[in-house]
Amino acid sequence: MESEVTIVRIYCHEADHGRHKALMEEVLNILQKEHEVRGVSVFRGIAGLDEKGQILAGDLLRLMVDLPLVIEFFDEPRKVQSVLAALDGLIPEGRIVHWSAVCR
Repeated sequence: MESEVTIVRIYCHEADHGRHKALMEEVLNILQKEHEVRGVSVFRGIAGLDEKGQILAGDLLRLMVDLPLVIEFFDEPRKVQSVLAALDGLIPEGRIVHWSAVCR
């Protein structure tokens, strides 16, 4: 059975902070505990660019690394709209993308 879903990607960094703890933790808590969203994954990049165009990459010589993270989830469009409203003000502007898809 097919159903329409909305897929969401949130782009952030390991060092990003939310209101009370690490941004990734806060987002995962909102997705799981407050909204019971399905299909949640977090991807850790091996390299990326920050807002200033600086390269962020992990290697053995760097003790502190702020690697890029992508938090991705999907659910029915109405639930996703509710989640996006809960994330408003927590995620910096321009770091959330979403699109419609079909789930089989």
